[in-house]
Amino acid sequence: MSKKFLTYERQLHILEYDKQLSIPDCKYATQKLEEISYYSLISGYKKLFKHAPSNKYIHGVTFNELVSFYYFDEELRTLFLKYILHVERHIKSMFSYHFCEKYGENQSSYLDINNYNHTKRNHNALIRLTHSLQKTISLPSKYAYIEHYARIYHNVPLWVATNSLTFGQISKMYQYATTDIRTKISKNFKNVSEKQLHQFINIIVKCRNVCAHGERLFSFRINETIPDTILHQKLQISKINDHYIYGKQDLFAVVIALRYLISNDEFKKFKISLSKLINTVLEQCPHLTSEKLFNAMGFPDNWNKITQYRKI
Repeated sequence: MSKKFLTYERQLHILEYDKQLSIPDCKYATQKLEEISYYSLISGYKKLFKHAPSNKYIHGVTFNELVSFYYFDEELRTLFLKYILHVERHIKSMFSYHFCEKYGENQSSYLDINNYNHTKRNHNALIRLTHSLQKTISLPSKYAYIEHYARIYHNVPLWVATNSLTFGQISKMYQYATTDIRTKISKNFKNVSEKQLHQFINIIVKCRNVCAHGERLFSFRINETIPDTILHQKLQISKINDHYIYGKQDLFAVVIALRYLISNDEFKKFKISLSKLINTVLEQCPHLTSEKLFNAMGFPDNWNKITQYRKI
């Protein structure tokens, strides 16, 4: 049964008197509900601030803390997306270069399933992939450069089409590319095999989608895992049944992937910004412990030591 419509006044009344959330300024609270919505603000972030057995807020938690955490997650998405886009640009450039190096610049090359690892198992996936690529370069197009090449040259080379392809499409092209191409691309990333690169790209793509669609990022989780790395070992991340409990399917796994896929200087800037965000939200949310936040994010307590260790 769907929930009934509630006015902003009624929503705040329930939060304050039924859920025991402190609301210092009702006018401010109403304004934020109007801007963000109850579902996005309260339903999205309440778990960290509630006493689970009673389903009421921890004594003293204020509405302002939830707002602060909402904006923390928003800035978190902006930060991760910035550096994920750097990875996306690099992967797109490398894939286009090495694929065209082997198969040439004619669009028929990347639309031909036989130029990928075409097996019986991959057949249907490759049909779907090449159909999506064909659709991207078909006329009419919302991209002026696609229109130009398609109409003037009747051919859209991969190095042109790449700009209009999604990271998801590129990740699939890499996934089904022949081993020699995957290996050449992976050599652009130190200490990363072609198989590991696929796993890193997979989690990066999923994180990118969360960031781009404004979904909750701090509690990011996927079903797949990234490979065990020397960083898991050096950070002495705990294990359960011989599996690392952090840095495999969570937001810290994305951090580890970025550690391998962006330059050292870029990663240091990323880590400094991330550390500032975390410290700021912990100051703004006095009822949120670092232990609780790190657990939700999948971060080990010593996560910021990640730059102290080499990636080998």
